[in-house]
Amino acid sequence: MTDRETTQSTDVAEVEVAEVAVAEPAAPAETAAADPAPADAAPAEPVAAGALTAPAPVPVASTDPGKWGRVDESGEVFVKTADGERSVGSWQAGEPTEGLAHYARRFDDIRTEVELLEARIVSGAGDPKQSLTSAKHIKESLVGAAVVGDLAALAARVEFVLAHAKQAIEASKHAREAARAASVARKQELAEEAEKIAADSTQWKVAGDRLRAILDEWKTIRGVDRKTDEQLWRRFSKARDTFNRRRGSHFADLDRQRSTAKARKQELVEEAEQLAESEDWGPTAGRYKALMTEWKAAGRAPKDSDDALWQRFRAAQDKFFARRSSAFNERDAEFTENAKAKEELLAEAEKINTSDLDSARSHLHRIQERWESIGKVPRERVRELEGRLRTIEEKVRQAADQQWRRTDPEAQARAAQFRERVEEFESKAAKARAAGDNRRAEQAEAQAAQWREWLAAAEQAVATR
Repeated sequence: MTDRETTQSTDVAEVEVAEVAVAEPAAPAETAAADPAPADAAPAEPVAAGALTAPAPVPVASTDPGKWGRVDESGEVFVKTADGERSVGSWQAGEPTEGLAHYARRFDDIRTEVELLEARIVSGAGDPKQSLTSAKHIKESLVGAAVVGDLAALAARVEFVLAHAKQAIEASKHAREAARAASVARKQELAEEAEKIAADSTQWKVAGDRLRAILDEWKTIRGVDRKTDEQLWRRFSKARDTFNRRRGSHFADLDRQRSTAKARKQELVEEAEQLAESEDWGPTAGRYKALMTEWKAAGRAPKDSDDALWQRFRAAQDKFFARRSSAFNERDAEFTENAKAKEELLAEAEKINTSDLDSARSHLHRIQERWESIGKVPRERVRELEGRLRTIEEKVRQAADQQWRRTDPEAQARAAQFRERVEEFESKAAKARAAGDNRRAEQAEAQAAQWREWLAAAEQAVATR
């Protein structure tokens, strides 16, 4: 390579290095004081394409090492740089081309290392801080590196890796900050939810399950600084303790209530079992109804005790009502027979002849005695049968009333008195007419007519009795 070609190559390399330097973003003031990334921090995201300008690929030195170096007659090996040639060593073991190839392979090793760093940092697979440190070491080693190759282009590529690593570090820092903020916000939400549950919820199982789920999620949230994490944890822990105390107090009260309910229900069961043998059907049935009301008001006892006590209560109740049902069935059969007997008595009573009132009364009295001795009938037949008997009794009573009116001496005396008064005024009228006193005759005849009407009414009353 001529001196002019070497100068042109160096100029190109310097331009590429300048482009890389321009593309590198300025680091924030707090970068140097930033906290180290936590172990579980997310890897840096790859820098967006086009954010940095990549230098031209480094020529493969091993294929043309003579372009970048030479071996003089004494065996000293030189590499061409932007500042001129620089001695990198000597070669006395063979041909000069072999010496150049040896130092070119050393250059290729460094180039390969740079390419690996670049691939890792661009893909986001590597640790940008480690890549930055490695790139700095390589940059420092290039100053006096005993290699033969395009050092300017390789230096430009190292600068690219350095700039990319710094940008990746900055992106990783922002990603950590965003993740930390999201983690803090989520834990704040969980703490607030836990506090609300602790203050308001009485759905003990659902709320308890939710607090356990919050705890499980809490354990998965990373990246919160220790101070903030401890503050939020104290809020969550306090809320959980408050809820547990409220729940414990509730169930303690519930246990006391259930113990009281158990004792009360035992008393009700004992009374129910005593009443099971009662034959005082109506009052006992009413008492069982009251016992059921008291049972519901007593509340729930512990489940196993509550179920056992209920079975005893129901058994006693069923026993009583089964006995009552059996007794009622027997009674209903008896009442049905009684109804038939009373129907026969009614058929007999309806044939009573009231013309012989004494005989009718005697017959009805015997029927009434037999009626009472027969006993009760089905409730739905009472009104019908009693009504028919009342009709017959009314018939006999009316016949007796009519007979009494016909034989009433006061009514007959009254009619006789009215008759005498009629005769008296008729006599006065006749005498006045004979004496020629027409006025007195007409007055007497009018009075006689009035008494005659009263007589007719009195005689009618006696006749209809």
